[in-house]
Amino acid sequence: MPEAVLRSLRNTYGETLCRLMEHDERIVVLDADLCRSTMTTLVEQRFPRRFIEMGIAEQNMVATAAGLALEGKIPFVNSFAVFATGRAYDQIRQAVALARLPVRIVGSSAGLSDYGDGATHQSIEDISLMRSLPNMTVLCPADAREVEQMLPLIVARAGPVYLRLTRAELPLLDPGLELKDLAGVRRVREGRDAVIFATGAMVFEAMKAASILEAAGVSARVVNVSTLKPLAETAVREEAKGMKAAVTAEEHSVVGGLGSAVAWALRRSRVPLESVGIQDCFGTSGENLETLMQHYGLTAEAIVRTVHSLLALDSAGSAQD
Repeated sequence: MPEAVLRSLRNTYGETLCRLMEHDERIVVLDADLCRSTMTTLVEQRFPRRFIEMGIAEQNMVATAAGLALEGKIPFVNSFAVFATGRAYDQIRQAVALARLPVRIVGSSAGLSDYGDGATHQSIEDISLMRSLPNMTVLCPADAREVEQMLPLIVARAGPVYLRLTRAELPLLDPGLELKDLAGVRRVREGRDAVIFATGAMVFEAMKAASILEAAGVSARVVNVSTLKPLAETAVREEAKGMKAAVTAEEHSVVGGLGSAVAWALRRSRVPLESVGIQDCFGTSGENLETLMQHYGLTAEAIVRTVHSLLALDSAGSAQD
């Protein structure tokens, strides 16, 4: 694979949001005392009258955003993903999702990317929480360009949206990407033997895995699933059709995340399916993100091993037949 060009998703988020605010006065931004980390500090500097610092009061932030939405505003609420989804869950459920209000919940430092602060700050169940809510759209972009392309679509979308952002810089997968909608299932590498469905930071790991597999004579298709809800189930089934193995890869618990979503979409399929993700446990502190990704098996090598194990099962089954 060519050398990766890294870009910050949260910086891109702040910069793109400011550009959108220049042309849409409905957009207002709320933050829970983390604006220098979520990068809404850029909004605070440029649009101070449309920026509301709520302090460490996530429940109040979401309730305030619901009120602003009822008055015709498009509020973006911001905090670390673990607090944005967990601490304010009741307000999101009762005041936002139930009423189908256009509140945009942006969970920053998602997954294990806040590696130094440990389990209390690492959101490994946020996708599961937001996917379980009726009316909620759940997005997990794979790179900064996808963030940039998603934001205008998020502004225009009806109902509530959860946008999951990592603290880490990620490689640009497709600098020329032009998203026309939030369909969310996009093939980023061709393959005929196995398909890898990946989301967020794991898309690049899936691409690396596909290169390793190719050298071993296995052709692996990679599909970026950046919209986890509503999941394009028909497209998922089409991507898996004719494959000998399907693997999901996510920086999230295997309970309730991408793996669960794809398993439901393929529930009538005969394609063997396995998930690479965090195995139903909390996070922990680490020296850096790479150390934690290795510790939890969120690597290209883990994806490769999983694909090979499924292909071995398929070969054994074929031999028995």
